Amino acid sequence: MHMTVAMNALKAGLLAGLVATAPLTAYAADGGATEAEAVAMVKKGVAFIKTSGHEKGFAEISTKGGQFSDRDLYLTVYGLEGTVRAHGANAKMIGKNLIELKDVDGKAFVKERMEMAAAKPTFWQDYKFTNPENKKIEPKRMYCEKLEDMVVCGGIYK
Repeated sequence: MHMTVAMNALKAGLLAGLVATAPLTAYAADGGATEAEAVAMVKKGVAFIKTSGHEKGFAEISTKGGQFSDRDLYLTVYGLEGTVRAHGANAKMIGKNLIELKDVDGKAFVKERMEMAAAKPTFWQDYKFTNPENKKIEPKRMYCEKLEDMVVCGGIYK
């Protein structure tokens, strides 16, 4: 969904006012999704899995260009042991345990994500990852919600 230049200017002005009161930045990479859009998509994905079941939910989340894919925003679902159950940008990751995967700075972000999921039902996580739109490694901010024995996540690029 594209906004006009005027709407972007209005949105930026409103967000500038919110940033002073909010601990999280709402800005996204140029033309990318926002934090609010990531939260909304994760909540939509969690609801879809709850109502449609794991098999249908994982299949839908893993459909590129489907309802859980918007620009640089897509969902991933991990089992709490680190195995990918659904991946909206790279179906080749499904079924792989990525607990030891590290970003370019050496951060074991999947392991950290599972530790965060064990400690709280929702959280934000920062690390670096390849943006599917421009193929560049960029700072990423991932919003996650724990659901049963898994975590559903969607992130933005900064």
